[in-house]
Amino acid sequence: MAPTLPHDNPEISLDIPQGFPPLNRAINKNKPTKYGVELGEKLFHEKKLSGNNTISCADCHKQSHAFADNHTQAVGIYGRVGLRNTPPIQNLAFMQFYNWDGNKLTLESQPLVPIITHEEMNSSIVQVIEKLQAEPDYRHLFRKAFGDETITPQRIYHSLSQYEYTLISANSKYDQVKRNEGASFTPSETRGYHVFQQKCASCHTGELFTDQSFRNIGFPLNPNAEEGGRARVTGVSTDYMSFRVPSLRNAQYTAPYGSFGQFPTLRSVLDYLAEGVLEADNLDPILKENGNSIPLSEQEKDDIIAFIETLSDPTFVGK
Repeated sequence: MAPTLPHDNPEISLDIPQGFPPLNRAINKNKPTKYGVELGEKLFHEKKLSGNNTISCADCHKQSHAFADNHTQAVGIYGRVGLRNTPPIQNLAFMQFYNWDGNKLTLESQPLVPIITHEEMNSSIVQVIEKLQAEPDYRHLFRKAFGDETITPQRIYHSLSQYEYTLISANSKYDQVKRNEGASFTPSETRGYHVFQQKCASCHTGELFTDQSFRNIGFPLNPNAEEGGRARVTGVSTDYMSFRVPSLRNAQYTAPYGSFGQFPTLRSVLDYLAEGVLEADNLDPILKENGNSIPLSEQEKDDIIAFIETLSDPTFVGK
């Protein structure tokens, strides 16, 4: 059940971009509020969430990288390396699955994972609460956000999620062109848009530039035996090494690419897709039907990258 909000903590109205998909239904039980978001942002930058007070959410999710980072795989407490690449945090209010394998269906259920994971924060929610209770500033913020000073796991997860719900990116050149705000595509961007529609948009579709499906597209395999992609969640063999299709918004800022940072640049991704991907029984039909590749000329690669860069939102990343 959602917490009862004090009357002096007004809800924040999200600016929903035109054409974006429906909101995740969980937001109806945890609508962003003025002080809930303020508390969530402070917690997002709080190193006390980690066991040794050195790692915050913001240390891996950097605004300048669309709240991703530039590591091939996430680096947590004591320099421990995680299983996968850090995903960007943007437009999460419109996502129906979270993490590379979609093992979380709500934002509110996600924050505990990095807090307790050995390679990330290596702490416990009990330890976190004890640390926060010792801080007068936090007791004051919890009162403003939830009506009293009680610090609970649910309130921590709810406030972090409220902050993340507000991280909406929709002011790229692409958006400005679509809104007829005076911006226009270059010839290369225009060509790239048309090639993208022909060869990429079956997966990277809609205003989020992802259909939010899980697909095996034959990328190089993570050598870690614990990796199974979506199959780790479903236990279904046909989901082996299938991963959530990432949004391409702000992709210019989120290198390297792939579930464990297999590709250093967008060009290397396109080169790999054009040259031929790994065979798999559950390889996406789009690739199977084209000889395990997406045929692209060098000019088409240049133009696709030019278009993808129009999805960059400098105001969102603080540039």
